[in-house]
Amino acid sequence: MHLNWYNIGTIYQIYPRSFKDSSGNGVGDLRGIINQLDYIKSLHVDIIWISPIFQSPNNDNGYDVSDYCEILPEFGTMSDFDELLNEAHSRNLKVILDLVPNHTSDEHDWFKKAKQSKDNEFRDYYIWKKPAEDGGLPNNWPSFFGGPAWTLDEKSGEYYLHLFTKNQPDLNWENPKVREEIYKVMRFWLNNGVDGFRMDVITLLSKDLSFSNVDLSIGFRKIIERHYANGPKIHDYLNEMNEKVMQHYDAFSMGEGVGVTPINAPLYVANDREELDMVYHFDVLENNILNGKYEEITDFNLLNIKKVFRDWHQVYEQNGWVANAFGNHDFARMVSRFANDTTFQKQSAKMLITLMATQNGTLTVYQGDEIGMTNVDLEHIDEVNDIQSLNFYAENLQTKKFSEIQALQMINNEGRDNARTPMQWSDEKYAGFSSAKPWLKVNPNYTSINVENQLDEEGSILNYYRKILAIKKENDIFCVGEFSEIEQNNEHLFAYTKKFEDNRLLVLLSFSEVPINVEYKFNKNYSYEEIINNYETIEMNSNSIKLLPYQALIFNIQVN
Repeated sequence: MHLNWYNIGTIYQIYPRSFKDSSGNGVGDLRGIINQLDYIKSLHVDIIWISPIFQSPNNDNGYDVSDYCEILPEFGTMSDFDELLNEAHSRNLKVILDLVPNHTSDEHDWFKKAKQSKDNEFRDYYIWKKPAEDGGLPNNWPSFFGGPAWTLDEKSGEYYLHLFTKNQPDLNWENPKVREEIYKVMRFWLNNGVDGFRMDVITLLSKDLSFSNVDLSIGFRKIIERHYANGPKIHDYLNEMNEKVMQHYDAFSMGEGVGVTPINAPLYVANDREELDMVYHFDVLENNILNGKYEEITDFNLLNIKKVFRDWHQVYEQNGWVANAFGNHDFARMVSRFANDTTFQKQSAKMLITLMATQNGTLTVYQGDEIGMTNVDLEHIDEVNDIQSLNFYAENLQTKKFSEIQALQMINNEGRDNARTPMQWSDEKYAGFSSAKPWLKVNPNYTSINVENQLDEEGSILNYYRKILAIKKENDIFCVGEFSEIEQNNEHLFAYTKKFEDNRLLVLLSFSEVPINVEYKFNKNYSYEEIINNYETIEMNSNSIKLLPYQALIFNIQVN
């Protein structure tokens, strides 16, 4: 198997608004990233993914772009970006940008012109429909962020499609002029030196052109899969994008795989498809959220997690590639969702990165997870910034499905603001993120959970991340290899072996808050070298190992 730099490299995702403020205005910026490049390099990551930095009115914090080729002034200037790129490259760090090709802001010039008249040359840049026969919405499609996916343009009497907020009209990829506009944007940044793109909701570019009503009872996840994603021309578009742009650069494409399943993923990423280099799937991130919305939250179930990884291995078997993540800017903090963010915060945070670092695929680490940042407790709806959470709360006031207290608690459990609280650099005021009051509430636990506290602590989460990512960098078996589970139906243990060429690993991970015994017969013909342990001790004999709460162990297996 030929492994490219983006296959074996680890990605570090930065949400620039919340990473580091250098200007003292309470908002993170490009120069703040520049000032922390040595820190990022010390994590032993290889690629920096920067969430949108383009010109935007920020209705959805940058995912509503008003100019793809200009930097949002509060983040800095193009000169700042060029310096960031040069400084990152001088440290052998690649930089990828967050491309948003499915929709623009309603303040983009294209949309402003499209609204001027039905015969304007930019009208067909977006998707417009006449009202239904009864004068209502064109269909019953719901948006990702609550409410209908259509908004009426009163001047023309037509509705425009927006799968997200009404301020994010969907582009019409059926129009070749639209496709070429996006390709121009891609060439602009690639020619400027960026190393690739994370492509936001790339699977939604081709819609179900029948625009027929959907069966709302099947749940939002199924609606996405059947009507919004995987459209009839999606592979034509991605093949064209690769042919006209990506294949001409030493860069890679990571597609956000909304609505993609292990079954159809190879159509996007198999080597012979010449479409995307990898897909970023959501089956882990959405594991304990039904339908991917605030409809109902189920208890964490390790068996479901194990099945997700097991199912996605068929993608590798078909010469495809995926990116793995337990956290990003759209989900609550991973240690709060999947483990224990109180009693065993340190141990469970280390265990989770051990799991992710040893899965086949490209590892993606989200800022702050390397120090074990947790969910924040927002006390009032006025403290909430995330548009998805605000829309949910507003709708709930009308439907009264939950009490106001319950609704706020659901936002605290699963809201996107959890991942967007400012990076906790020190125990100084505002967590060392800024000299001014930040744009979003700082998690009060910054006095105990911060980078400065963990830098010199040998057993810190931060230094554990550094250790395991350094080992991963030198051993390809961490991201590739034959995967074989042990005790597949154990609800508290995730254990497996990996084999790649002449190398073998044994990985044991406890998801239990009490000690558990693992029966495992060690082969006398092999030696077992402990290379990772998130505790200082290990209890084992020739037939079993006792795992402490949230213990993580990796053994390198060698033939005697």
